[in-house]
Amino acid sequence: MNQFSLGYLAAGLGVGLAMLGAGYGIGKVGAAAMEGTARQPSAGGDIRTTMIIAAALIEGVTLFAEVVCIILAGTKA
Repeated sequence: MNQFSLGYLAAGLGVGLAMLGAGYGIGKVGAAAMEGTARQPSAGGDIRTTMIIAAALIEGVTLFAEVVCIILAGTKA
């Protein structure tokens, strides 16, 4: 067994959890935006803009988590 095996396992689990969290978060944002638009159709443009900004922030944090996991997997301790 390689000395880096647990590091690779931790990086894989970290990326997986980041993806699950991002998928769940963007799903909740999308569902809330659809519900808000259904309740008040005249505010659809503002709701859509806010939803896109929130989804971009969630994806940015997810990308940062992936990069951190990849860097940690590649370090030689």
